[in-house]
Amino acid sequence: MRWRDRYGLRRRRGARVAKFDREATDADVETLIEFAKTRRGVEFYVEPETFATDTTAVAVAHDGEWTRRRVGSPAVIAKVARDLALPVYDVQLTGYPARMRAYNERRRQAQDGGPV
Repeated sequence: MRWRDRYGLRRRRGARVAKFDREATDADVETLIEFAKTRRGVEFYVEPETFATDTTAVAVAHDGEWTRRRVGSPAVIAKVARDLALPVYDVQLTGYPARMRAYNERRRQAQDGGPV
């Protein structure tokens, strides 16, 4: 299945994207979908487009594990979330969940050899 067609990524072809960035691809959206399907309690957090990157979405699982991918536009991740019956939030309004920070801290401590 072509996610560009299904989620509207092709319509963004003419959009201005910084030269050093790349546009969202099918693989980006498919990675978010696979993450959501293989973990419990996933929520999506939409990050705004910046000069350096296209619109991105962060998928955060119940334990704080997360992944970030380009999505092209908020409408793309909104459709993915609707199809998967998962919540989607604007990170500028809600911020990131505390469990994501706790997960990052656990990983950092594990890498440093500290208590987990």
